[in-house]
Amino acid sequence: MKISLQRSLFLILFAIIVNTQNSTAFYKSTTKNISTIQLASLFQDHMVLQRDMKIPVWGKGIPGTKITVNFAGTTKNTLVSTNGKWLLKLPAFKASLVPRTMIISSSSDTNTLEITDILVGEVWICSGQSNMQFSTNSVPEIKKLIPSATNIRSFKVQNTVAFEPQDNCGGTWVDGHPDSAVAFSFAYFLEEAIDIPIGIIQTSWGSSSLEAWMPRDMTSTVPHFKMMMDEFDADTISQNKINNILNGPKPWSRTDDVFLRRQSNILYNAMMHPLIPYACRGLVWYQGERNTQSMFGMLKEPWFSRNSGMLKYGTTLKEWILKYRSSWNQKEMDFLIVMLPGYGSILKESTEQNPKNPNAYSWAWMRESQLKALELPNTSVANTIDLGDVKNIHPKDKLPVGQRLALLAQHNVLKMKVTASGPTFKKVKTKNNSITVFFKNVKKLKTTDGKPPREFWLADDSKNWVPAKATIKGKTVILSSSKLIHPKYVRYAFTGKPNVNLVNEANLPTYPFRTDNFKP
Repeated sequence: MKISLQRSLFLILFAIIVNTQNSTAFYKSTTKNISTIQLASLFQDHMVLQRDMKIPVWGKGIPGTKITVNFAGTTKNTLVSTNGKWLLKLPAFKASLVPRTMIISSSSDTNTLEITDILVGEVWICSGQSNMQFSTNSVPEIKKLIPSATNIRSFKVQNTVAFEPQDNCGGTWVDGHPDSAVAFSFAYFLEEAIDIPIGIIQTSWGSSSLEAWMPRDMTSTVPHFKMMMDEFDADTISQNKINNILNGPKPWSRTDDVFLRRQSNILYNAMMHPLIPYACRGLVWYQGERNTQSMFGMLKEPWFSRNSGMLKYGTTLKEWILKYRSSWNQKEMDFLIVMLPGYGSILKESTEQNPKNPNAYSWAWMRESQLKALELPNTSVANTIDLGDVKNIHPKDKLPVGQRLALLAQHNVLKMKVTASGPTFKKVKTKNNSITVFFKNVKKLKTTDGKPPREFWLADDSKNWVPAKATIKGKTVILSSSKLIHPKYVRYAFTGKPNVNLVNEANLPTYPFRTDNFKP
């Protein structure tokens, strides 16, 4: 068959483009001959595929040509669409520690791509801001785990931004642990429990807000995000500055780096969108600090505090989860949220400046918002109420965070029989001058130090909170106070850095809660 002049020119142009692309942007043939096949960025040597789930494989090619993918004795093919993109799905595979090769070919040439050393196991995206970035080597207890770590592989997405959603990202799969204390410890304890390969895709950047990781079309469901994007579109000064940074010398200065990561949407475009629809079990999310700078959101100054604030974070987070599930076309995609740990900061606009008072504008309100994620199915929140540092927003006690995330993945996601969470509020009963609190997720209620439970508060309709005398009775805690004749409401661990001690038989901490609906 004769090839038309137009098609010949297209082949030449395509080959030139493929040969000049940055090698980290996509995976292409390493042979001397040029292949007309491009693969999405995550398809590289040493990759981990998600077990028990259909596997999307996608990339770019010459329109109309047939792409064939062979892996583990299975062959699938598809045609490249008119826009130059293609996607096919391999069937689900069982977990395997045996390295295998994926072969991709195109009807447009004789060259093939070979991706080697592929394992099949559990794949998790780990995202968020600086506490997800927090280095493995900065936590001695986690660093000690490195020599005994096995079957963990990782892909770190290059930190950058883009004005439009990108098809590719920078990054390389490595046969080793991620440089994230939380992501690594999570992977370590999960692998230890299930003995199959774990693949971690780390895409995180310090100082980023939830809105930084939101696609633009969420402006239709999140009103304050629409306002943010309208302001961004009108801000040509910031847009020009971003362009100058991206096109300027590297590495960026710290000032420029911080300026980029505090933007809305453009982190998602460059660092999350290229991952869709890579098959994964779910996403671990450690973020929220950037959104704690106000209660009600959208501060006028500083500009990087114009976001949801603490009170709107919960509803925004739920919309974000639903959007990601839709983008991945995975309704049951699991989300593991890390609750913000203890921290003593109080907002300046708070009329109550005592950090130990539950009326203060503290991180307690953000934790309540984060727990709203549980209103959606296939969500979990790792309780960190007993962790943190009263003065340091980057606490080093990351080991329990990873352990608790791994337990939640085992119990809530993989349906293993383990105790994965601490006691949670069930109901209260009021009798005379006392209130009895009933809990779920507990066989034995106790304290870590043998002392009475701490951090319970009582109030009546006056909204004046007083510390409660707390006594454990079976699976309940009985509360009273000599300062309150008829208590009506309870708050537990509802301060910035509460000194808690109430746990269950697995020594997992009780989740914070409140029974009132008082507005801050």
